Amino acid sequence: MFYEPAFALAAAPEFGADTRAVLVRTAAGRLVGLFPGHPGRLKVAGWVHHYGPLGTPLVDRDEPEAVIGAWLDHLCHDPAIPPLLLLPLIPEHGAFAASLDAVVARGGHRNVAFGRHERALLTPGMQRPNYLERSMSAAKRKSLRRQRRRLQDIAPVIFETATTATGATDALSEFLALEASGWKGRAGTAIAGQPAIKAFVQNAVIGLAAEGKARIDRLVLNGAAIAATLTLSSGDTAWCWKIAYNEELARSSPGVQLICDLTESLLAAPEPLRVDSCATAGHPMIDHIWRERMTMSDRLIELRPSAAQFALACGIESARRAAFAAAKSLRGRIRGR
Repeated sequence: MFYEPAFALAAAPEFGADTRAVLVRTAAGRLVGLFPGHPGRLKVAGWVHHYGPLGTPLVDRDEPEAVIGAWLDHLCHDPAIPPLLLLPLIPEHGAFAASLDAVVARGGHRNVAFGRHERALLTPGMQRPNYLERSMSAAKRKSLRRQRRRLQDIAPVIFETATTATGATDALSEFLALEASGWKGRAGTAIAGQPAIKAFVQNAVIGLAAEGKARIDRLVLNGAAIAATLTLSSGDTAWCWKIAYNEELARSSPGVQLICDLTESLLAAPEPLRVDSCATAGHPMIDHIWRERMTMSDRLIELRPSAAQFALACGIESARRAAFAAAKSLRGRIRGR
């Protein structure tokens, strides 16, 4: 999804500095692989960023092993490319993972997975009807109904979906205003308060909506959105990319209410077959609604054999992650005081 042209071209000015891409083509010139990455001194890393939380490259589904093999072969034999490859935020299961594992094993490339974690996924298979009844406890559903009635006592609560470029333009403005009204606005991290980020999000969402690959869902109360989500799609998969809600109505859980309505709307159609939450591991809200999980990790792959260099790289990567985790923990403790 995050390498779709409408999204990637919108993201490039803000997040694409020093990003390069390896293109794999057939003998007839057909493009069958796109592998963006950042070349560094010791390693080349796949292109992900805060707004692009998935590192799976674009690979032709008919010849995945051949395409991945050609890409790795190019990286291995170009002396200008660093001897290590880091693929961040790669699902450990699925077509790409299976093909990558097969190519890496055949080539004898040592590789290590870092940062293994799970994030919530909506993929019920044939069990689409009554999904929420199975995923949420009776007590939780009862509480949500009570909270919904509390909102309904104010005015009718309406679930609205915008899927066209024109509709998405107005709905996105509501989303941005809603996000800016909460803690992100106070912290200075809201999209609306960052002109370059705002331009990227607007271009990406409206561009995707024009292709039928984006939807903005809102809960509307008294003519104003009290919760909104941005959902992007490509093929048979969707990504619940961003959510915002009116924090003054937090007692009525408008964000949870919207996710439940969105879930039922998504499952009422034959596609998407799976929806990635894009959430952090152990998310306190979505983990209790979407019960399937996707295991993610960052893959460090040795391109050219060097036992000492690979061991050193693994040590550096482990130390870097430990330092980041410690800093994050310290920041959390400071904010909690």
